[in-house]
Amino acid sequence: MTDLFPPAPVSRFPVDGSTATFPVRRVYCIGRNYAAHAIEMGHDPDKEPPFFFQKSPDNIIFGDFPYPPESSDVQFEIELVVALSKGGRNIPVETALDHVYGYAVGLDMTRRDLQGEAKKLGRPWEIGKSFDQSAPCTPLVPVSRIGHPSEGAIWLKVNGEIKQQGDLNQMIWKTAEMISILSRYDELMPGDVIMTGTPAGVGPILRGDVMHGHVSGVGDLMVTVV
Repeated sequence: MTDLFPPAPVSRFPVDGSTATFPVRRVYCIGRNYAAHAIEMGHDPDKEPPFFFQKSPDNIIFGDFPYPPESSDVQFEIELVVALSKGGRNIPVETALDHVYGYAVGLDMTRRDLQGEAKKLGRPWEIGKSFDQSAPCTPLVPVSRIGHPSEGAIWLKVNGEIKQQGDLNQMIWKTAEMISILSRYDELMPGDVIMTGTPAGVGPILRGDVMHGHVSGVGDLMVTVV
């Protein structure tokens, strides 16, 4: 068989300090994984099981963030990003971290107005989450270099002003638990990426803003809104 047209290129993370790249298969995102953020979004974190949605692999970018069309309320969400080099089904929590290749700092950019409209109508809200270039990230840092970050600062500044601030130990569902839970529903594969949720303080950005995200032990992400 012959392709009707050339297939789209595979999205890839650069690996910090290496010429290797990490090809991306899927991008999973967990919602409301910090209690304070769940509360600011109007939910009770004590009554909610974990839930996931997806971004498209080609949403991942490494550079400036273009303000998207059809929205006047685009918001930032700083996150720890997990990249898997091993897959499986029904992965035990005790061995789940063995599947992780490395970590990055990422932004789950959100068209909040479009997401809100979809929620009110009871519709899926990918239009607010999985849009072009909606996941600015840093290169991956291998586990062999930094281990598995489980505590430490996670924050975001906009134009030098702190907007989000938390600690990785405040995640409701830890990295190993997320991997294990996801593997019950889908067979995870090498190349899968998990965005692990955001602390409280999400808010809007404007063209010209400079976002500076940080995750302790992983690195810093600098993104200009264009």
